[in-house]
Amino acid sequence: MASYTAEEPTVTLERVNTPPAQTWNYLKTNDITLTVPKLSRKGDVYFALPRLFDKVETGMGQKVTDWVTSQAADSTYVEVKAGEKNHAPIVVDVDSNAGTVQDAGVLVRQGASATVVVVAHGTSAEPQTSAALVRIIVEEGAHLSLVEVVATTDAHHHLESVGIHADAGATLDIRQFLLGAGVTALGTCATLAGDNGRVSLQTHYLGEHEQTLDINHVVRMAGKNGRAEVHENGILNDSARKSLRATIDLIHGGSGSKGNEAETVLVNGDGVVNKTMPVILCDEDDVQGNHGATIGSVEPEQIDYLMDRGLSRDEATNLFVRALFDDALIEADQPLARKAVFERAQQVLGAEVAQNLLDTLGLELAADAGEKDADAQATATATKESAD
Repeated sequence: MASYTAEEPTVTLERVNTPPAQTWNYLKTNDITLTVPKLSRKGDVYFALPRLFDKVETGMGQKVTDWVTSQAADSTYVEVKAGEKNHAPIVVDVDSNAGTVQDAGVLVRQGASATVVVVAHGTSAEPQTSAALVRIIVEEGAHLSLVEVVATTDAHHHLESVGIHADAGATLDIRQFLLGAGVTALGTCATLAGDNGRVSLQTHYLGEHEQTLDINHVVRMAGKNGRAEVHENGILNDSARKSLRATIDLIHGGSGSKGNEAETVLVNGDGVVNKTMPVILCDEDDVQGNHGATIGSVEPEQIDYLMDRGLSRDEATNLFVRALFDDALIEADQPLARKAVFERAQQVLGAEVAQNLLDTLGLELAADAGEKDADAQATATATKESAD
């Protein structure tokens, strides 16, 4: 993690982002150890989330949950009423420049629909550690759209732990864009507790320079006839390091459930280290689980073909990176998220190319994105009450 002076208190979080079943020990891919700041909150008045969120399993584990809840200056609780379809986007704003730590809980009531946007953003060259803990309960027949954007600099380290509990007939649509940080440690756990649950999880990531990405995906399928589609796509350049643990757990009693997991990795660098650990756990007969990974690099002939048509070598390889930012700008259509993606594109591809991406897609940045996000949060955020 980030470098700290001797005067700054820190704590070491050992064996976090751990998968449900630990295999391939010789590859050292079962967990990560992180050194993070430890601030004293003595005397602060802290509003904790309702106790029902304590039961939501998170992707990075209890140690990260405990650290975030001890470091966050406050918590945010939002409840979307039953049947509500037009709720304002719920924005979790993580200012990496300031080392923000956010603790958020969202309750999506029966038959409702909600959009949650988590944005870690920052352009500062000063070392900082930021974090987001997001726990969501999706009741029967409700729909959740979750968009996560990590777009900071090599000086920043970011932890993001997400836990979702979904009841019968609930649908989850999760889109993650990990576009840059010195260290990105992200864990997501989605539990389909009821029958006929659906989850679609898509992760797009970019690692370059000497960045580290550590990703843990867990889908628990406890209800009957559930469906899970988990797909990761990424680009690793230079000497980037990435570890991915992807687990689909077909739990006893979840008959008729089907889960698929697949990753595609494009490697562009002799110093790249890529570790992929897909796992299917099965404790039920009438289920289907599939997983796979495709890892490769751009063929020299493909580069030569593009160079023969006027592109430099860097421009040719950056076509794939541009495509990733294209997707991010389209999918992250909330003002703060799109601004963060654009600022990161400027850092990676240059100001001219980043602006060209916006122009090509016919998109504009909201000049008052921050104000609009504040208004949206004020509208969306319920009072912090103990609803035990």
